[in-house]
Amino acid sequence: MHRVIEDRLEQVLAGNESEPVASHLASCEECNTEVAVMRQHAAMLRALRGPEMAPRAGFYARVMERIELQRPISIWQLFFESSFGRRLAMASMATAVVFGFYLVSSERFAQPVDPQTTISSAGLPDKDTVLVNLVTYREQ
Repeated sequence: MHRVIEDRLEQVLAGNESEPVASHLASCEECNTEVAVMRQHAAMLRALRGPEMAPRAGFYARVMERIELQRPISIWQLFFESSFGRRLAMASMATAVVFGFYLVSSERFAQPVDPQTTISSAGLPDKDTVLVNLVTYREQ
């Protein structure tokens, strides 16, 4: 197909041919054949198209009613009503159990403070030193 026809192919297929295009189609057998085949294809596609169907009466009203009946989606539904929320809850509980176990085990194995050692500054007890001595005091 020649450039003259390619540039105006949509106009040619729609039947709006200009003078240069019409004279080219009359003189060029190759372009004329290709345009004829394209017009046949377009006619076959139009024949395959089904009849125009309109929606039943009240269709749009039913759609709008369903849209209005739907409640707005809350961010909390993501956590409470989805598999993501359940997974998040399980992961949080597992993390809390592991962290709790860590705290209990690290407290149990912590090194005790020796009650015989006292903290003092320059021989004069201050408030913090007295409190530390009271907290770490154990009767022998």
